[in-house]
Amino acid sequence: MMHRKPSAKVASIGVTRTQLAVETELGWLFREQPTEDYGIDAHAEVVDADLVKGRLLAMQIKSGSSWFRERGPGGWWFRPDVEHIQYWINHSLPVVVVLYHPERERCYWQLVKRETIEESRRGGWKLLIPEAQVLDGSARTTLSQAAEGDPYTLRIRELQLARPWMRMLTEGTRLVIDIEEWVNKSSGRGTITLGIDNEDGNDPERLVSWNVFLGLSSYVEVIPKMFAWAYVGLHDETYDNADYEDYPFSRDDWGALHPYMNSSGEVDFYRLELTLNELGRAFLLVDQFASEGPRQLTA
Repeated sequence: MMHRKPSAKVASIGVTRTQLAVETELGWLFREQPTEDYGIDAHAEVVDADLVKGRLLAMQIKSGSSWFRERGPGGWWFRPDVEHIQYWINHSLPVVVVLYHPERERCYWQLVKRETIEESRRGGWKLLIPEAQVLDGSARTTLSQAAEGDPYTLRIRELQLARPWMRMLTEGTRLVIDIEEWVNKSSGRGTITLGIDNEDGNDPERLVSWNVFLGLSSYVEVIPKMFAWAYVGLHDETYDNADYEDYPFSRDDWGALHPYMNSSGEVDFYRLELTLNELGRAFLLVDQFASEGPRQLTA
């Protein structure tokens, strides 16, 4: 019989607690990253006045009492290896190390910058995680400023982060967006989930999910902006089987993108499909050139 290692459970709790802090204390978006993304566990996206502006932070999350054993001046020393330091310093996003203390049930953080890392006497590197830097509302201003960038840089970041999904589309993977919109909430509360349609009759395989509060913004206007590298259309199989007879609201103003179902007059459900557009294809071509050089460039 297979048993889950205690360390895996603690690590999972740390990610969950960090997500809770980002979404409830900061009021931002949180998305966990695939395990193969070396040295980065999640991205946090800054939200101001319910607007998503493409300002992101990369997070390395560590959980457990063992990370708090080495006291430093006003906090704890975190000792990453050289490879991680190099990776974080050169990352396209600002990187935040988050340590979750299970006994205190708190997350502590520090930005990884040349000013915050120190060379240790043993030849490695260390980063002080201040005890005063709790991941809550007090961190909002500093972390928001760290995520700032000019519009050009922010747009390029968005494309870089979406690169794995673009590649999936070129390989024939069907990517779908499931939306649950609470239509009677002035906050614009809802959930946006990106997943894979494996064409097996089951629900899409979840890749990433965002809890959003869009205010009065329209979901059908926000989604194409979130996925600017793709065409957004209806998922044919879902809408072919949709029954609109019991839909409780007027459908006179529906455009090309609309719900396929409503639950109890409260939640609209959408399932949309992505197809790579000219911007996505052009970015992958530029990305291939930047990664491999002109000799490896293929049409």
